[in-house]
Amino acid sequence: QVQLVESGGGLVQPGGSLRLSCATSGSIFSINAVAWYRQAPGKQREFVAGISDGGKTAYADSVKGRFTISRDNGKNTVYLQMNSLKSEDTAVYYCTMPGPGYWGQGTQVTVSS
Repeated sequence: QVQLVESGGGLVQPGGSLRLSCATSGSIFSINAVAWYRQAPGKQREFVAGISDGGKTAYADSVKGRFTISRDNGKNTVYLQMNSLKSEDTAVYYCTMPGPGYWGQGTQVTVSS
């Protein structure tokens, strides 16, 4: 059973930065795309960023230029660097491996002064 474990969330002021990590114990990590989604209170879960097994990236328009997704296959970990955070970025952030359908438990990000 593959597990995805997110970390790095927390409380940050507007304009600040956070780096989220998604670590997996599975050996299939390097051959699968990984993505970050988020869900704010009362809203549907939405795509934030994704990275293919080959390193190709995609971003939601709302985070382009502010967020950067990257992966370290040697550490079975994907990162989401979030800069210039806004209050509307407040949400629970989830890591997913869309191909086999694995999801993490999520990490809370709160942007507030």
